[in-house]
Amino acid sequence: MSYVIGIDLGTSAVKALLLERNGEVRAEASRSYPLYHEHSGWSEQQPDDWVTGTIEALQELMQVSGAGADAIEGISFSGQMHGLVLLDGEGNPVRNAILWNDTRTTAECREIDAVLGDRLLRITRNPALEGFTLPKILWVKKHEPIAFAKSELFLLPKDYVRYRLTGQLHMDYSDAAGTLLLDIAGKSWSAEVLSAFGLVASFCPPLAESHACVGTLLPEQAARCGLSAETKVFAGGADNACGAIGAGILEEGLTMCSIGTSGVILSYEQGSSRDYEGKVHFFNHGKQEAFYAMGVTLAAGYSLSWFKNTFAKDESFNDLLAGAGDVEPGANGLLFTPYLVGERTPHADSVIRGSFIGIDGSHERTHFARAVMEGITFSLNESVDLFRAAGKTVDTIISIGGGAQNPVWLQMQADIFNANVVALENEQGPGLGAAMLAAYGSGWFDSLDACAERFVKRSAVYTPQPSAAAAYEGLFRIYQQVYAQTKAMNESLKEYRH
Repeated sequence: MSYVIGIDLGTSAVKALLLERNGEVRAEASRSYPLYHEHSGWSEQQPDDWVTGTIEALQELMQVSGAGADAIEGISFSGQMHGLVLLDGEGNPVRNAILWNDTRTTAECREIDAVLGDRLLRITRNPALEGFTLPKILWVKKHEPIAFAKSELFLLPKDYVRYRLTGQLHMDYSDAAGTLLLDIAGKSWSAEVLSAFGLVASFCPPLAESHACVGTLLPEQAARCGLSAETKVFAGGADNACGAIGAGILEEGLTMCSIGTSGVILSYEQGSSRDYEGKVHFFNHGKQEAFYAMGVTLAAGYSLSWFKNTFAKDESFNDLLAGAGDVEPGANGLLFTPYLVGERTPHADSVIRGSFIGIDGSHERTHFARAVMEGITFSLNESVDLFRAAGKTVDTIISIGGGAQNPVWLQMQADIFNANVVALENEQGPGLGAAMLAAYGSGWFDSLDACAERFVKRSAVYTPQPSAAAAYEGLFRIYQQVYAQTKAMNESLKEYRH
């Protein structure tokens, strides 16, 4: 018996999956780690917390599964995107990692716009937004010059963990695409962007395909994990690219909806020619020579977690959402916008904040719960709307993440997206995609597509209900008005936030 391991380095925890050749999960293990919010809008983690958590998860995985160390053929990674890890000359972090959901870099984004103008979109295919890596680099350069002077190279989160396990420095194209330093179509670090901001080429790690073998485990780390030092380690990919692989989004015409802490609508692109003018993200896929377009809702699942922790702290999510399925579409005239930490698509705005619109005395908690679910889905539908406006057909959406665990929410997605929504039989998200990269890299399959045929198993299909879809079409257009109506008020309220 032989296995591969997929490691998904998330924002709140790392999860390790052990998969058999037939795609069945033999065992899984996870470890959580803290987030640090020293100031409003800041979000940081200690890189070595990821390493410790990963090693502990691998130890548990091997113990629980009973698999022999020599039976593990390969390991690969999925990781939270954009996070900045700065290393000194000895390979040690010079400060905490600045994460994807950190919004301190608005001034640096405007600097990037002023310096590069239209060239930025032509090279990187993405606008300068607070979540990306380059603005974080410029923030450290400006505000922490001593730390920056010590910095000789940057990595993204999963790449740091892989470096500590293998001693090898690499970054795959799908994760590099989220730095604002990669020439997306040319698949190389952009000399023009680096030069514009005084960065040298050696500041960037070597690039690799997601399925490429980039080393083996260091003997001491292999011993700690309960693995063999001969275990091959593959580059892996960005969490969204790996989520797409794990959902089988590997050909034109397929779209994915992923609701985790943030929410993603992702659609496969075979080439790099389609121009969305920066309205949605455009990144390299984990599949070689492929791309994907993607819209992001910053506070998707986080909005529901916030609602639960604020108003139903001691209840389960099932209890919180009980009865929401009995509420008619529109939650009796109640709208929610999930802008709790700003927004990404289609409003690149770090200042905007959420709203409940239309509250009256008849509303009960179930109405608010349903409104939160609908508001998250309306925000995701903004991206579907942009894809359709660009000429893409969106009629089948694979749903993964927290939003795929609730049948009421899956039907709501079908009705709001006005598309067939497919749930997976054993949805494992980005961790499955990472394991598939290891399986493909290890030679188990001739292609990722062939791997998906074996590993990705569809289950229920939710079709749009005509009456609900019609109601949501009207409600969605009302929802789209809320941003413009509340933008100025939120800008005025900013000075009162602490």
